Parts: sequence; structure tokens; C-alpha cells
Amino acid sequence: MTLRKGKTKSTLESSIESALLAVEIYNKPRTPFRVEGFITQMIMAWTRLFHAHFNNTIGSKYYYKNSNGRYQTIDGEKKSWELKTCITKHGGIPASVKSNLTFFIKLRNKIEHRHIDRDEVGIMIFGECQSLLYNYENTLIEFFGEEYALNESLSFSIQFSRLRKKSQLKASKKLLSKEIKELKNFIETYRNSLTDEIFNTQEYSIKLIQVPKISNTNRNDLAVEFVNWNSISEADRENYEKVTAIIKDKVIKKEAINPGRRKPSDVITKVNSEIDFTIYHYDHKCLYCCFRIRPGSANNIDDPFDTNANYCHYDEVHDDYVYQDAWAELIIRGINEGTLTKDIWKAKFRAKESFDIAEFEENG
Repeated sequence: MTLRKGKTKSTLESSIESALLAVEIYNKPRTPFRVEGFITQMIMAWTRLFHAHFNNTIGSKYYYKNSNGRYQTIDGEKKSWELKTCITKHGGIPASVKSNLTFFIKLRNKIEHRHIDRDEVGIMIFGECQSLLYNYENTLIEFFGEEYALNESLSFSIQFSRLRKKSQLKASKKLLSKEIKELKNFIETYRNSLTDEIFNTQEYSIKLIQVPKISNTNRNDLAVEFVNWNSISEADRENYEKVTAIIKDKVIKKEAINPGRRKPSDVITKVNSEIDFTIYHYDHKCLYCCFRIRPGSANNIDDPFDTNANYCHYDEVHDDYVYQDAWAELIIRGINEGTLTKDIWKAKFRAKESFDIAEFEENG
């Protein structure tokens, strides 16, 4: 469709400009806070895309209203739906695309409140970033037609094997630092919460393998070729799986059960077997709230998946939490070293205060 001048067209153009700026930021390796800038601009692009679509289909109804029917305002301007609300109001976004968007909404909120070198996170979320843009262009075309296609995409950066290896090793070490540990845990926990069906889609995260092209049948061939997974034969898919098995540095196994993880009663039993007094379920609640390893009444965590993956995981199927052996060991060590006592954790729990878990980990 060809849009006439008006609010829909101006909002759509603003959306496209934000997406192109996101690409420009991402492709400049020396840009400060490169990944953070990409995420911020893409969230703006998606939000404005929905606003343009709503304005084109339902008119100016994408604003919040008070109970009296009047519009909510911020600094005199009507408050429009944010991206999360837009997704819900639309109701037709595929699950895999929605999962990708939800990931970036949550990640942006976490990054905004941390003073860290965010760019290091980019190595971990390259696939999700590619899909965020890929999904945006597909949705743009679905809403407004081919003539509004971006005709641009995130490009591959030129990579030198030695430099790439050193930078990746350096980044891996930084990912283990305290400042970025919570973000790393969030990314891992969110991915683990997804079903295989959604995680393996290109809409959630684009997975790429670089295989050197030995020769070209045509000297005008592109140096990089993209193959549509749905268009290749079953035999080629099997060969692809063999290649990924060779290339992978790490194998992540997903089990149908929770091996090596304990229920609260198991944690309490283990702790009581190695300390001089007895703790109970109330004590355990005080401890997990004060150490903020999972949501609880004494902290402000609303997302059930927002756990410290080193110690606790949310089990969506059973709607409860399971704990790592490391959690019981941290409690035991703190009690036996005298840094954890019932009086201390009960007082902190009542005051809604937290322990600095890093101090207890360092002591270990």
C-alpha cells in the first residue's frame, strides 16, 4: 500500500529511521554501548511500527485511559501503549517472534539499570539480535507491503581469526565478572525457559555456521550465501547436524527431569545434616529472599524466571522452584563460618534487606 501524508505515514517513517539507525549503530564496532544502542533503537522501531499499524487500522485508540475515560498524560502528552502492551493488544504475533521481543524488552530494562560494559553481552546474543531485525522487516512488510522493505540487514563483520579468538577469550572472562554475572544468568534462564520448538526457530534466534567456500562456479557469486532451512533436503539437514556436532565447543543437554537439583525439603535436610542446629522452611524462605536467588515476598522480583541460575531454577511445568547443590553448600559454609545465623537472616528478612551474595561466594 502507498500511504498518504498523515500520522500513520510519519509514524511509520520514524519507525523505519529508528531501525536503520539501529543497524548503523550495530555495524560500527567502535561505537560506545553499541549493543545497548541497537536494542534501544529497535525497541523504538517496533513500538512505532505497532503505533503506525494501529493508527492505520483502528485510529487513535492506542493510548491509555483512566477509569473516568480521560486519557493518561505525561508532560501534557497522551501516553501511548508501550511495546509489551502493543504485542498483547495485537494478539496475532507468532509465539517465536513474541518470545524474541519479550527477551529484548526484559534485557533492555536490566541493562538500563547497570553500569557495566554492555557491549560484551553482544557476543552472547548475536543470534537474537539478527532475529529482532529479521522479524521487524517481515512484520513491516506484513503490515504495509513490500514497498516499505528496508533492503538492508545486519551485515557480517570482517573477522581476523587471531584477533577474534583473543577478543572472544577476553569477553568470556569478562562475562564471569560480578558486574555482568546477573545479565548472563538472565540470558541463560530465559533461553532455558523456552520450548525447543520456539528456541530452534529462526524467528527467536538466527543460528549461523561459517563454512569456507572452496571455489565458485561463477566468479560473480557472492562471498556469503544464505540457505533457507525449509528448502533443503532431509539428507542435507542431517549433514548440517553433523557439522554442528563438530563445531560446537559446548554441548548443552536438556533433560525431562531435574538431575542434581533439590526440592526445598531436600535443601533443608542436607543443611541440617552438616550444621549444629536445625533450620526449618521459614528459615529457608528468609535465606532465599535475603540472597535474592528467586522471587519471594521480601523482594521486588515479579518474573518467576528471574532467578540466580547458579543456585535456583523455576520449573514451569510444576510451577515451583528447584535448587542446586551449590545453594545448600553456600548456606552450610556461611553457618559453619559464623557469618550466617538465624538472628541475622530473620532480622534482614523482616527489614526486607539483602545479603551481598558475592561476599559469601568469595569466602568460598
